[in-house]
Amino acid sequence: MAIDRVLSSESMSEQEEHFNSALRPKTLDEVVGQNSVKDKLSIAIQAAKQRNEPLEHILFYGPPGLGKTTLANVIAAEMGSAIRVSSGPALVKQGDVMGLLTNVGSGDILFIDEIHRLSTSVEEFIYPAMEDFKVDFTVDSGLHAKTINFPLKRFTLIGATTRAGLLSAPLRGRFGMMYHLEFYSPDDLALILERSARLLNLPSADSALEMIASRSRGTPRIANRLLKRVRDYAQVKGSGQLSKDVVDKALKMEQIDELGLDELDRAVLRSIATVYDGGPAGIEAIAATLGEERDTLEDVVEPYMLQIGFLRRTKKGREITEAACKHIGVKYKGSKTPVHDEQDDLL
Repeated sequence: MAIDRVLSSESMSEQEEHFNSALRPKTLDEVVGQNSVKDKLSIAIQAAKQRNEPLEHILFYGPPGLGKTTLANVIAAEMGSAIRVSSGPALVKQGDVMGLLTNVGSGDILFIDEIHRLSTSVEEFIYPAMEDFKVDFTVDSGLHAKTINFPLKRFTLIGATTRAGLLSAPLRGRFGMMYHLEFYSPDDLALILERSARLLNLPSADSALEMIASRSRGTPRIANRLLKRVRDYAQVKGSGQLSKDVVDKALKMEQIDELGLDELDRAVLRSIATVYDGGPAGIEAIAATLGEERDTLEDVVEPYMLQIGFLRRTKKGREITEAACKHIGVKYKGSKTPVHDEQDDLL
């Protein structure tokens, strides 16, 4: 996988996480975009505070980089609660969860990222904690095994996932509130970049920030990463101030075009258009042709391509659209599959 890909919506490193953390909004009023989710959360938070109760358990789902972790931290700040953070892959056994749960205070937030990756045993252990705020913990094994019932403080579990379909129905059903995060509009991303530039003391023209926003694939994490790259370019090659010319040259160096596509995106489109005559082509075949991992194409490339109408996903495979052919400068050979075919994630 191209782990250092500039347009990847996944976090690249702990250092980048620290950079993004400094730019994150601290209150709900500072959050840009996701207005429907914000309105619902605002009402739920006010109601819970008036009743002096913890919030219901919350699940955020959607593509990576859209602010699930940010919203969890904002909710904790709005509720005046402490937040403890973990992730699905880090919680391997029941003892790992037990350590977290017993240290959670009344009204506190427990945030689990990538919650779809919890093991079955850990997931089942969490059920009574979410429902009844108690857990049954088994000590020792064999003839000496005994089960101890631990009462817990009333807390709020916030789960985040990029693949809601992989959550089991019993776990999904225990969340009182479920919110889908959408891709951001260029206008919202421009506002986010304006705030980030202000926090970084980075002088910039509005048109420069709008140009970065239009190439950020609807994702704040990518927008802030591009801002960082452009800032470095402006410091070394320019006057330190962001202008349209500086942004254009910096993003050309990164091979990012006006629609926010990089060389991997264009390689996928060219492969389907030329090697597979426009498709349909299976995802495994495309990945083998490019020497990339299937997960990279499904998680990093496809979501944005589908969103902007450059790819169709059908029962027989992936097809390129006429708009995509025009963008990469190849002849469109027409669809070989009815457009109304259902999506098939197993391709």
